[in-house]
Parts: sequence; structure tokens; C-alpha cells
Amino acid sequence: MRNPYLENLHRIEFSVTTACNGKCIHCQNGDPGSVPVQIDAKAAVDALRTVCGLYPIDTVMTFGGEPLLCPDTVCAIHQTARQLGIAKRQVITNGYVSKNPERIEKIVRDLSESGVNDLLLSVDAFHQETIPLEPVMTFAGFALRRRIPIRLSPAWLVSREDENPYNGKTREILRTFEAMGIEVGEGNVVFPSGRALTYLREYFGANVTESSPYDEDPCDIRSLSFEPNGNVLHGNIRETDILDILSSYRP
Repeated sequence: MRNPYLENLHRIEFSVTTACNGKCIHCQNGDPGSVPVQIDAKAAVDALRTVCGLYPIDTVMTFGGEPLLCPDTVCAIHQTARQLGIAKRQVITNGYVSKNPERIEKIVRDLSESGVNDLLLSVDAFHQETIPLEPVMTFAGFALRRRIPIRLSPAWLVSREDENPYNGKTREILRTFEAMGIEVGEGNVVFPSGRALTYLREYFGANVTESSPYDEDPCDIRSLSFEPNGNVLHGNIRETDILDILSSYRP
């Protein structure tokens, strides 16, 4: 029996790992020096199959951390999503998978063959403080050759229109991709959480408290979000069958 609080569920997100090769000051995650956690690929795939048997899922997203530090897991999830007929199969990545062009090409080829059809590339002033741009552009070039739909997905501070040093640097970085013909997507606005609340507090105004625009209405769950440790809703897929988690969920 379907849970009425999940009646509008249509999207599944997997935060594949807490590990990241960047040290972005706007990151919603906490201490980058903590021991990384990675989602169990089989548990993720099994949960995906089960949920899709109950609800009309139209989108699957993988992100992190940096998800392509675990490319086999990402590809397993999207290959399953394609087999299940899920229309949109998204990856959000900083594109810094290697400095070796052959390694970069292999990962892009694997993404293409697994069925990824919406690649969101995080490039902006925050990412490029610690992530070199050249291998990211190499990654983007291989994605174009493989005909993977790709968009730039920058993080904006305050708003996309705001004139501050970070947004100015982001616009400069985006211009380096113009010759490649890659669309600049909507991106996202940095919100006060994690490291952003520590390092960018001055931009959020006085008496700011931690918040996120991505919080779900607990009475109307539309997107099921799996954390790297297996947590989802009020359960954990390493410990409890996803069917039991879904059926027992209450706001």
C-alpha cells in the first residue's frame, strides 16, 4: 500500500559520498577533513528498483560531495534508472575527476553508456578557488563529444544579479566556456548552512540562522533523498527494508 504522505513522490536523489576534492567555502557540508562516507551501491540500486515499483519516478539525481570520486556507483545507479525507464538521469559534478585525459575520457564514456542525460557542471568562484579549471574544461569537452547534455551550474551569492566579488569572478569563469557553446543553467543561490554560514556570514544579513531552500514539506514528500550512510526519511537502508521505511513514514 502506498503511503499518502508520499503520494506525489516523483524524484529520487542519491548523495553518493561525503568525500570531495574541493574545499569550497560555500559548501553546505561541514568539516572537509572528516572521514568520508560512501553509499552502498547494491543497497542504492535495490532501493531504486523497489521505489520505482510503487511510485512514478521521473528523475534520478546523483551528487555529493563529489560523486565522480565513486564513478562505478554513479554509473550503476543511472544504468538501473535507464533500465527502469526513468526519463531524467542527472549528475551534479565539479568535473575534476583526474588530470589524466585518458582517465577523464573513460569516466565520461562510462557516464554516457550508463545513460546519464543531464550533466550539471559546478563551476564558479567558490569551486575554482581550489579546483583547477583546465581538467574541468577537458571533462566538459569529452562530455560534448559523447553528446551528453551538459549545463554549467554556478553558485551565486545573494542572487544571480547581485554585484559582489564572488559573482564577478563567477561571471569571468563562465565566459571561458563560451567558445564551447555550453549553456549556463539556472544554478543555485548559496544558502546559510555548513561552511557557508561560517565563511560568508556577512552576506546573509544580521541574525541569520541556518536554513535550506531544499527542505521538503514533511506532509508532502516529492523527492526521496538518500544520504551516503543510507539514511532516508526516518530509516536507513543498511538496516531496514526500504518498503518498511516507506510504509512506516509519518511526518
